[in-house]
Amino acid sequence: MRRSPVLRQLAVFVMLGAVLGAAPPAVAAPAPPAVAAAYSGALPNGTTWKADIPAGWNGTLLLYSHGYLPTFAGAPNLPQNAPDPQTAAALLAAGYGLTGSSYAAAGWALNTAPRDQLDTLAATIHAIGHRPRRVLAIGTSMGGLVTAKLAETAGGRIDGALATCGIVAGGAALNNYQLDAEFAIAQLLAPGEPITLAGYATLTEAFATTAALVAAVTRAQTTPAGRARVALAAAFHHAPSWLPGQPPPGDPDAVQRGQYEWLIRSLQFTTPARFDIETAVGGNAAWNRGVDYRRLLERSADRETVAAAYRAAGLDLRADLDQLTRTARVTADPSAVARIFATSVPFGGLRMPVLTVHTTADQLVPVQQEDAYRNAVRRAGRSALLRQAYVARPGHCAFTPAELVAAVLALDHRVGTGRWDGRTSADALQRAAQRLGDAAYTRFEPGRLLRETG
Repeated sequence: MRRSPVLRQLAVFVMLGAVLGAAPPAVAAPAPPAVAAAYSGALPNGTTWKADIPAGWNGTLLLYSHGYLPTFAGAPNLPQNAPDPQTAAALLAAGYGLTGSSYAAAGWALNTAPRDQLDTLAATIHAIGHRPRRVLAIGTSMGGLVTAKLAETAGGRIDGALATCGIVAGGAALNNYQLDAEFAIAQLLAPGEPITLAGYATLTEAFATTAALVAAVTRAQTTPAGRARVALAAAFHHAPSWLPGQPPPGDPDAVQRGQYEWLIRSLQFTTPARFDIETAVGGNAAWNRGVDYRRLLERSADRETVAAAYRAAGLDLRADLDQLTRTARVTADPSAVARIFATSVPFGGLRMPVLTVHTTADQLVPVQQEDAYRNAVRRAGRSALLRQAYVARPGHCAFTPAELVAAVLALDHRVGTGRWDGRTSADALQRAAQRLGDAAYTRFEPGRLLRETG
């Protein structure tokens, strides 16, 4: 029996989803800790949850918010209370209790996820029979955005927050910088092709766009002119150049090749994921009408790489940027924009200490999101509550259990003492993590997110 094009695309999507986030170095899992109690349940809206409390519990409960689960991937929407089994074992061994939910539904779950998590917390406390000594919120990827929202709204119920590889610039910016890259591909590498970039009527339409964009980038990579334009799209997408299993690239050709490899894989996710976002917010929340693409590239850390590629190919970069600016006509549904800002954008008004951790070469949630988040917190006058840390590794959420436990310990110390005490510096986190296992914390300064406010 032949599979439909959508199912074939979905098979590719699921396969890539299993490998796209680069795995951290292999580590030996700690011996399974003794679990004193395990709880589970369901909330009235269908959210399921589970909690594990170790023997010798230190009294701190970690409320875990999981990442994006595509509605079309076919995976069951199950509760999660840790990023992976190895990290769960390490956190339990360190004495932490774990709880977390499925959210009410898969997909872009921000409509309900913060409330689902708070209701899970209440249900867990009821099951345990007493309030924990303290509660720390932890989140991964989209769950990092959920955690950032909780940090602004859940003061009094949550004491501190750790957002890892988080979409902390928010859903509007995510939509728009991905749209900028896809728009550049459609205009410069597939002119005349009827490619729908937003406002999908069906999932089939979104997968057709994915196929067209991937084909255009693949063709372009075979010529100098095409590679220059791929570099431009990669710059708008914030695609990193460091590939798993390889050293960081040291020359322009290797940089471009790495960006191409990450871009071609990441494009498998952007348009189908946009379909889920549009479904959640009730329409298209991405736009580029009025964007000046020349000014956009001027702010990019990759501008010199792009300029060099254009010079080598004998192309006029200004002409291409002016063409993009002149033809940028994608407009958003105002109600969808209002919805995404209401549910899916942090504004920096922290009500608790927050630590963020990001890999330096994240292909799905670019590390530049951290700069946008820092700026939002600064504008809100809450900078003293925020610390940011970085792990020198390629891949999305590619952390070792030791790195995550060290981050939890640092946040727990801040909540317990009221002082950061330098424990979130790269050196301090590295020392703490190395006592537990493999680690690669580093001093790092992220570049600018090109569409910071959407």
